[in-house]
Amino acid sequence: MTKGKVYLVGAGPGDPKLITVRGLEALRRSDCVVYDRLAGPQLLRQARPDAELIYVGKLPDRHTMKQEEINRLLVDLALQGKTVTRLKGGDPTVFGRVGEEAELLRQHDIPYEIVPGITSAIAVPAYAGIPVTHRELASSFSVITGHESPDKLDLSIHWDKLTQATGTLVFLMGVAKIGYISEQLQKYGRPPETPVALIRWGTRAEQQTLTGTLADIEERVREAGFQPPAVIVVGEVVRQRETLAWIERKPLFGKRVLVTRSRAQASELSERIDELGGEPYEFPVIETRLPESEEAANAVREALGRAESYDWVILTSVNGVDYFFRWLERCGTDIRQFHRARFAAVGPRTAEALASRGIRPEALPEKFQAEGLLEALGEHIRSGQKALLPRGDLARAWLPRELTRLGLEAVEIDVYETVPADGRDPFLLDMLKEGEIHAVTFTSSSTVVNLLEALKRMGAPDPAELLGKTRIACIGPVTARTAEENGLNVAATAETSTLTGLLDALSSLWQASD
Repeated sequence: MTKGKVYLVGAGPGDPKLITVRGLEALRRSDCVVYDRLAGPQLLRQARPDAELIYVGKLPDRHTMKQEEINRLLVDLALQGKTVTRLKGGDPTVFGRVGEEAELLRQHDIPYEIVPGITSAIAVPAYAGIPVTHRELASSFSVITGHESPDKLDLSIHWDKLTQATGTLVFLMGVAKIGYISEQLQKYGRPPETPVALIRWGTRAEQQTLTGTLADIEERVREAGFQPPAVIVVGEVVRQRETLAWIERKPLFGKRVLVTRSRAQASELSERIDELGGEPYEFPVIETRLPESEEAANAVREALGRAESYDWVILTSVNGVDYFFRWLERCGTDIRQFHRARFAAVGPRTAEALASRGIRPEALPEKFQAEGLLEALGEHIRSGQKALLPRGDLARAWLPRELTRLGLEAVEIDVYETVPADGRDPFLLDMLKEGEIHAVTFTSSSTVVNLLEALKRMGAPDPAELLGKTRIACIGPVTARTAEENGLNVAATAETSTLTGLLDALSSLWQASD
């Protein structure tokens, strides 16, 4: 069998967007991904759907896999002909033991690449507003491990030479040794008033920064109960934080927000959460697809075959627009056959989706729901007219019922169906239990129901109780009502049923609580 190949990839410091393009390419092409938690679980969603994911970190029923075992695992997988990505936090060459892994691969004549990552030594301080160099303050920096015991530190570090070697000193994994580190630096020439910063879980939602001086930092750490893991920065550049701190000023800083939309739609909401300083955590609970039953397909074909008979085509979602046009293509229906019809849309995004296809819908309702649509169209709707409603299989019955009551003939067609996503997440339950998910966003009633079902499948005996530790934010009153009927406490409901409205409500909630 042909040997496979191993990519030894640095995933960056935690923020999934800080992986390199080369690293992302390797991840997406691999048959197998070997990872630990420091690599960031959200990156795993970039792997192929059929890729094998092997976790080598610590689980409740198993200790962390030893380095020798990981080395052997990489070899075994490659000898099976697989393309493998070993996903490691930070940069694999900075205290990442990549040399041991690469050496064994080399011994077995297995092709490999080392893909550098952004090391926490520079990224974490940057996210705290601290550049490790500055033209007027520090022209060089050193990166030192602080993880060893004091006697081992003394064997590996020449304190007398290190202390004055560079303007900035960056210690990784040294919180427990902060007293000894500060003592040695002062002993060998650094002034007691030298600024020090400790940044915990930098680039992630849990990011915390503690500042002080060499003289008082140990006491400050003790008083604050400051825990590892953290990066320690020593030097005058720490003073830059007072003016350069940036991410902490964003309204959703420090908040990890669960995004439950379908994978195809999640990206926009995630991008906007990221822009507001939050950390989006995608766990799609629904998927949309063309109806599988022949009965539903025949109903669509028959309805589109009468295109010239409609006075209205009413679309209530972006999905409805997308699948409507996919059906036109599948059935060979020319949009010009709807020449009699006027198009109406619920919500600005639905209207934009129509406009992108050259169709300007009627005036938008002030309320971005079906109820608002009828109010906006008002006198334009008359008894005897015929309306086509291309929708999803879970769409509310209110609109066709009201149209019928007003004397119109409402023709409903399911142009797509919504199904539960077949996804699992090895970390989500624990994150919810530990309060590491700060908010959950729901953009439809189906996302509410399917998240609860997914959590139950993953082992949560009472999903509603589990979600009681986080804030629930809903895109509109219909979704909020579904959440409440399922035992959830809704903390924020958008005033307008749009993503902007949802994020405004969420931001206001945190600002009010802060």
